[in-house]
Amino acid sequence: MFRKTKTEKQLSLQSNVAQYISKSAYKNFSDPTAWHSLFFEQVTNRIDENMFSSLYSDKMGAPNSSIKILISMMILKEGHGWSDHELFENCHFNLLVRKSLGILNLEEQIPSESTYYLFRNRLMEHCKKHNEDLFEKTFKHITKTQILQFNVSGKSVRMDSKLIGSNIAFFSRYEIIHRALCLYYKSIESKNLTALSESELLQLQEVVKEQSTKTVYRSTKEQIKERMQSIGTLIYKVTALIQETENEDYKTLKRIFEEQYKITDHQQIELRPKEEISANSVQSPYDTDCSFRNKNGESTKGYSHNVAETCDKDSLNLITNVQTKPATAQDNGFVEPALENSQEILIDNIKNLHTDGAYNGTESQEYTKEHGINFYLTGLQGKQGRYDLLFIENDQLQVIDIVTGETQIAQKVKEDKYKIKVEKANRYFTKKQIESCYKRRQINELPSEIKDKRNNVESTIFHLAYPLRKDKTKYRGLFKNTIWATLRCLWINLSRIVKYVTKVCQRTKLNVNFSLLVNWFLIIVISIFKLTCLELIVSRKNNKINLVCFY
Repeated sequence: MFRKTKTEKQLSLQSNVAQYISKSAYKNFSDPTAWHSLFFEQVTNRIDENMFSSLYSDKMGAPNSSIKILISMMILKEGHGWSDHELFENCHFNLLVRKSLGILNLEEQIPSESTYYLFRNRLMEHCKKHNEDLFEKTFKHITKTQILQFNVSGKSVRMDSKLIGSNIAFFSRYEIIHRALCLYYKSIESKNLTALSESELLQLQEVVKEQSTKTVYRSTKEQIKERMQSIGTLIYKVTALIQETENEDYKTLKRIFEEQYKITDHQQIELRPKEEISANSVQSPYDTDCSFRNKNGESTKGYSHNVAETCDKDSLNLITNVQTKPATAQDNGFVEPALENSQEILIDNIKNLHTDGAYNGTESQEYTKEHGINFYLTGLQGKQGRYDLLFIENDQLQVIDIVTGETQIAQKVKEDKYKIKVEKANRYFTKKQIESCYKRRQINELPSEIKDKRNNVESTIFHLAYPLRKDKTKYRGLFKNTIWATLRCLWINLSRIVKYVTKVCQRTKLNVNFSLLVNWFLIIVISIFKLTCLELIVSRKNNKINLVCFY
């Protein structure tokens, strides 16, 4: 049965940290503005364990360790970029890390490795079964409480995304097909092989024995094509004769067959042309969620991470939403869910959105217009056209040739379509082109302070991917990468809170010192005034001059 963590812990007289370190060290250890103290206050203590009660049954399966500590350990791991070994080493022997987890007694044990991994597996199983991301709910809860404490308005929001590659090798078509078949062969039970004939079984065993990388290196294109054709026929027979609905490797193999092959009207197996293969097709049997994308000339097989954060002036700004999708996801598809999720945890209604040109789209424009949000773009995708289009009096379309400077009035052909004559030919302009020119003009006329508001989100994207090597994730699968991005954003928010609290404390300290200085100055001035008045009284006493001094 699910049990919550006890909030009140009794300090041990013999294992309390304060007894074994110096006073100066204990002062730093107990500093309320230090990262470890704020981590416990702003993260560990804010985790709502009730959200994870569905992972445990009513009769058995109670957590044998604190859920708060388990989740906090995951945040520390991704925040510092540690491996699992470094995480447990620091949790055992680093006093500051133990303090951030709320472990103050030296004799208190941290969760074991098996408990840690079992908890992560339960999270994955729960997400697959119920399609519910408990880490996303935890992120919203923690961030909302932080926003309320520090009075983060959120009237202005900015966002950006980053492509992060999966830690998989770039496989050829033959390697993808061959490795998928090998993985399935390793997972299949021997009793299922009885459905195959002896010749089919021998062919399967021979294919599995070979190394696909060496085969590709030694063979010509025609030979590889022939081998893919024969393997495709073998896969079709295997998947038709053996049905395993619960085997993930079987599902992957069947999906790859459908993506790479097609069955003709004469029931023949043919290899699909490259042009028919989607970018969402399986790029590796070891990570079936990642997809392919070519952006700015760079090929990426991985995931797109989108981050939305507040950008109010002279205020603490926090990340309010993070989304992870396959690399083929377009940036403008992130706008609506990012704004909706951010609005759930913000104090004020969102009034301004700052993005780059990749977020421009019909749906994002309509959504922001419907909700009264000012949509500020720093640019538009694609190069500016040769002609600038502008409506003037009487709804006439003025066409300006940017190269020659020539100006013409376009003739209306039909609704939302115009034309001009250029060198004995007609040049047509559509409604979409006219709107694009209007948007570019609006962007160019924006004040620099509005244009520059989006820039700092680049820093957030940099810190998100900072621990990674060559912009490649450490995990495989959409769910694991989603958790990674969520934990990283929780850590980034904490880092900002630490910096903000330290800055406020320094400012408060300066104000206090200034107040003390002013008080001492007033005391000295009053003391001098009193002494002066007494001297006057003594010097004028013989002349019978009565002075009244107000002290």
